[in-house]
Amino acid sequence: MGRRHLEPEDIVRYEEDGPKVVLLDQRRLPDQAVELECSTVPELVTAIRELAIRGAPAIGVAAAYGLALARARGEDLDAAASALAAARPTAVNLAWALAEMRDEPTPGHARRLHAEEVERCRAMAAHAAELFVPGTRALTHCNAGGLATGGYGSAVGALRAAWERGLLAHVWVDETRPLLQGSRLTAWELEAAGIPNAVIADSAAASLMAAGEVDCVVTGADRIAANGDTANKIGTYALAVLAAHHEVPFYVVAPTSTIDSATPTGAEIPIEERSGDELTTRFPARNPAFDVTPASLITAIVTEHGVRESVSP
Repeated sequence: MGRRHLEPEDIVRYEEDGPKVVLLDQRRLPDQAVELECSTVPELVTAIRELAIRGAPAIGVAAAYGLALARARGEDLDAAASALAAARPTAVNLAWALAEMRDEPTPGHARRLHAEEVERCRAMAAHAAELFVPGTRALTHCNAGGLATGGYGSAVGALRAAWERGLLAHVWVDETRPLLQGSRLTAWELEAAGIPNAVIADSAAASLMAAGEVDCVVTGADRIAANGDTANKIGTYALAVLAAHHEVPFYVVAPTSTIDSATPTGAEIPIEERSGDELTTRFPARNPAFDVTPASLITAIVTEHGVRESVSP
């Protein structure tokens, strides 16, 4: 795969020959672009859980293809849906995509959902670009690009749109400990797009803000509660606190499929706990994969419908 913008089918697709779900294995990036074939729902569940594919919208798309795969194989759809939904509990897009597929669990329907997700990203990116001014230096955390959304990207899509409009000067990329989604994936996508960027240690964000080198923070989201509290990769909450202290705007860019109206506040969002081995195999460790940023620290939430100060109707 050459150095170019990723197409949706590069990231995840369904193939009738098999049948199978084919993923770009994100664990191997940026050094190798290797595809992973999942011929069964358990294989796809493992791929989602082990982060071969990750990012809330992208795993929702993968789950949609997974339900189509279960139907093609004559498997119990309820059991398949339950297994897929449990693979990553924080991202609400899994449950959303499975609910959308329930009445029509076909590859064609899954492909339509995938295409709609990409178009939502393009729309929200265009809206988010309106928040930028010429020369903006943005900071982003984790990866919310095409890899995470199955296509164009949410937060990174916003950066792409701003760059194409001549409004973006530079992107600071948090490395995003412990799995380095920023330094492995976001920097890789930005480089492919020709956008100037530099990877920084997560702990360097405060000093950059204090020095006046950050004009805004732009992140994605894995779940947005009804009151606007937002769950995203661990470390996002700390960035929001820093941004508020330094009077730097903090923007969340995410599709409406990420808004969970059934979850009243961030306190009710389930937070995935991953193995401490991702941090250290020598000492005891705690490894929450996400944290919750209160709505009061978010300047605006951008969806495909536009820029909003809250998620309320």
